[in-house]
Amino acid sequence: MKVVIQRVKSASVKVDTELINEIKQGLLLLVAVEDSDTDFDLDYAVRKISQMRIFSDAQGKMNLSVEDIQGEILSISQFTLFADIKKGNRPSFSGAGRPDFAKEMYEKFNQKLSSSISTKTGIFAADMEVELINDGPVTIVLDTKESRRQ
Repeated sequence: MKVVIQRVKSASVKVDTELINEIKQGLLLLVAVEDSDTDFDLDYAVRKISQMRIFSDAQGKMNLSVEDIQGEILSISQFTLFADIKKGNRPSFSGAGRPDFAKEMYEKFNQKLSSSISTKTGIFAADMEVELINDGPVTIVLDTKESRRQ
């Protein structure tokens, strides 16, 4: 599982110009699933994202989590995070999870997040327009496979 974590002042997602969801201060997540992902990957990502101290405290230090600030999450499915551009100029997405499996894992991921943080989503596999106002900017890439190598 790969997740791009963006600290935002606000974010929204539209499909065919219709507003689907929006959040105020919190995290915009771009989420990609691969076929080898398991519940371990989901639990690891949820724990890291919910506890990651990337919001500023009163002294301006990154010391607070999204839970601490009572922020929200906007989670967007993004299979293109598995783009492989080693050969040629057209990306291959063969590393991305099969759509049925990826959708199931993405939904489980969002359910787990929503148990402690207000979590909103886009529409899986839709052509979405995502807008955001950066808070920072602070962007972090989480690859759950990296945690297994330690």
